[in-house]
Amino acid sequence: MEIAFCRIDDRLIHGQVATVWTKVTGCNRIMCCSDEVAKDEMRKKLLLQVAPPGIKAYVVPVEKACEAYKNPKYDAFKTLFLFTKPADVVRAVKGGIPFKSVNLGGMTYKDGDTLISSAVAVNPDDVKALLELQDMGIEVEIRKLANEPKGNLMEALKAKGMA
Repeated sequence: MEIAFCRIDDRLIHGQVATVWTKVTGCNRIMCCSDEVAKDEMRKKLLLQVAPPGIKAYVVPVEKACEAYKNPKYDAFKTLFLFTKPADVVRAVKGGIPFKSVNLGGMTYKDGDTLISSAVAVNPDDVKALLELQDMGIEVEIRKLANEPKGNLMEALKAKGMA
């Protein structure tokens, strides 16, 4: 399986992903990787319905995504991996998916979170996972839209006193 792109966006498949990111990455598959979402039949069904024409989508637990990545049966897949949170990307890397870069695209603000960009709000667990990804040598760039320049995670965290 070829990695087309890895993005953290808690909405998973939505307009920008379906119309822009799929084209920019040239993917032929979308894999939404989340234990919670894979158990939520309604959300799973909705996500599968909004996949763009010609691109097969899956909603799977993180462990199953790791198994699929290693399975030669899926070698023809050029996959756009979508995650809801940084900790799941860490789990996927530790499970054998060798991401070189992760796009931090959208994480909705919740009470207690800190906004580090116009579209990304993080909590201490998110920061810990993002720093762990960087410590693994994985680029973590902040970018909501494909045509925006890549934002620097460390600069964004330092600006908020989080790194």
